Amino acid sequence: MMLQIKYILCLLLLGVTCAANAQQTDRDYTRKGNKAFHEKAYAKAEVQYRKALEKNPSSTEANFNLGNALLFQKKAQAAMKQYQAAVKTTRTKAKLARVYHNAGVIFESAKQYAEAINAYRLSLRNNPHDDETRYNLALCQKLLKNQPKNDKNNKNKNKNKQNKKKDKDKDKDKNQQNKNKNQNKDKNQQKNQSQKDKMSKENAEQLLNAAMQDEKNVQQKMRKVQSGSNKLEKNW
Repeated sequence: MMLQIKYILCLLLLGVTCAANAQQTDRDYTRKGNKAFHEKAYAKAEVQYRKALEKNPSSTEANFNLGNALLFQKKAQAAMKQYQAAVKTTRTKAKLARVYHNAGVIFESAKQYAEAINAYRLSLRNNPHDDETRYNLALCQKLLKNQPKNDKNNKNKNKNKQNKKKDKDKDKDKNQQNKNKNQNKDKNQQKNQSQKDKMSKENAEQLLNAAMQDEKNVQQKMRKVQSGSNKLEKNW
């Protein structure tokens, strides 16, 4: 009997828990996401915001906060998509101003100053009293004005680098040609020396053969003299 009662109580508690989970709204998940965001647990916050959007895809706060959580995780493109979604569902100027401001920050960090200027202007149109946005706008206008000059300098730098590389390659080719020329010269000298050595060797062999032949002739003459084969002619 007691076991049956415990079993029934467990089922009741499980039912209450499931009902509580089923009753959680997008606002509940958004609050959990905000708590995690303030604790700098941005990945955890992202999970909660996505759960909120599953409950309510048109939640402006969930879209905007999810964009912030992604931005802090250095996922700029994904964050931009969430800001664009937030713009479509936002109805208040204050929220629109914040969305456009954050979009401007993303463009500015990517050095897309023209897009950043447009975003900051839209932000100020919805909140003209935001000094931070006004400062960012002025900064981007200055950076955009100086950008062509920077691009020109970069082009000149690249051109100089290319010219230096060409000169270096020419010097390298010239050195290689000189090296090949010296190698050919050394080969010719070695060849000539080899021919000279060969000629000297042949001359030495010829001289030696001649000397040996002379010695042979002398020995033959000596043998003839010793054997008396060369008789003296009679006197008259």
